[in-house]
Amino acid sequence: MPAGFRLTCAVALSTVIALPAMARDTSRSTTAPAPSAAMHGDAKRPAQASHWQRAELYFGLGRTGGADAADYAQRWQAFLDEDVTPRFPDGFSVLDVQGQWKKRDTGTIERLNSKLVVILFHGTRQRRALDALRTAWKQRTGDESVLLSITPAQVSF
Repeated sequence: MPAGFRLTCAVALSTVIALPAMARDTSRSTTAPAPSAAMHGDAKRPAQASHWQRAELYFGLGRTGGADAADYAQRWQAFLDEDVTPRFPDGFSVLDVQGQWKKRDTGTIERLNSKLVVILFHGTRQRRALDALRTAWKQRTGDESVLLSITPAQVSF
């Protein structure tokens, strides 16, 4: 079960449990200060929330249950060490994901073990480095594509 699903269920369950208790106790004030929607940094990085972007890159690691999983794992680690880290030394996140799509030519469903790399960066100058990552992975593996999604992000440290 995905961690996000467990967290969502836990929040929903705590809400269901808390609502009846709140309904019974009318003697307490229910006016709490509204949380601020503004993003704020800590004392060392105040107000660092603007002009950031979130890049997501989806890398296929071979068919689910495929025999080439060990080979892809070695290529993946080398790729992180030799291509991703030098271009984004300030940091990134890697998540295991399962990809799926329908092949155009046969109409069959293709499933891949995949990695999602999330990179938060300031400004717009990183696009070349992101495209270089896509090219490097395709050259290493012979894959046809690496999905890239870039969206504005508000961040706070």
